[in-house]
Amino acid sequence: MILSMTGYAVATRELAGGLLSVELRAVNHRFLDLNLRLPEELRLIENQLREKLAGKVSRGKLDCRVGFSARAETQPRLQLNTGLLAQLVALSQQARDIAPQAGDLKMGELLRWPGVLATDSVTPEAMQQTALELLDIALADFAATRGREGAKLADSMLERIAKIEAIVTEVQPRLPTIVAAYDEKLKLRLVEALGSADDDRVRQEVALFAQKIDVAEELTRLSTHIVELRRILKTGGAVGKRLDFLMQELHREANTLGSKSVAVETSQASLELKVLIEQMREQVQNIE
Repeated sequence: MILSMTGYAVATRELAGGLLSVELRAVNHRFLDLNLRLPEELRLIENQLREKLAGKVSRGKLDCRVGFSARAETQPRLQLNTGLLAQLVALSQQARDIAPQAGDLKMGELLRWPGVLATDSVTPEAMQQTALELLDIALADFAATRGREGAKLADSMLERIAKIEAIVTEVQPRLPTIVAAYDEKLKLRLVEALGSADDDRVRQEVALFAQKIDVAEELTRLSTHIVELRRILKTGGAVGKRLDFLMQELHREANTLGSKSVAVETSQASLELKVLIEQMREQVQNIE
């Protein structure tokens, strides 16, 4: 399945005292650019959240916001985590034994330590577990959203690939006639200039220019790239970088086709190909 880098998902759950939400937003980016915003109660599981996100998303600018909105009518009663507070005080004493010059932890610092103060409405542990569960739910919805968008992008690309293939199929059989007509025209001009059709220089020049204007190899490579594009789109996965590389290769062949052109047909074909390739290149920028 092809995945778009653009997506949105949100998951929420009512907890005692408020609403916990996980929101995901993503836009296209060359690499994975992850921005995670959390309340202090969830800092302890930040690495777990990041690992989950990185395991599901490989490219894109991804914003993940986890928030807790307390209900206005609720007035939770603060509770002191005496076990954690005692542990912090003991650790502070051990630190002073090692570094006597270090100052004591102030009461304000101790109370602001994550988990020391909690409300009776929801414990930090319960909030952390719920946040992990909500992230799984949001990621599933996020993947479905990106999959639907990716399917639309893939269908659009396949339409353009079919048009590119039709152009190549139309030009290929006419190529020998185009080359032969140009050879004859070139031969007549050289004969007029040199005065003899049997001159070796005429034959050499005609043969040399025939090689220069022959675009059979470019058309063959275009056909090969078309096959590879279809294979990649069918296989799916994180294929954005490979598709981007193929767009560059397609554009190179189409550009060479135009530069070697000696007939209106191949010039027009080159122009149409470049338009279609550029349209696909823009779509590829949105694919993971």
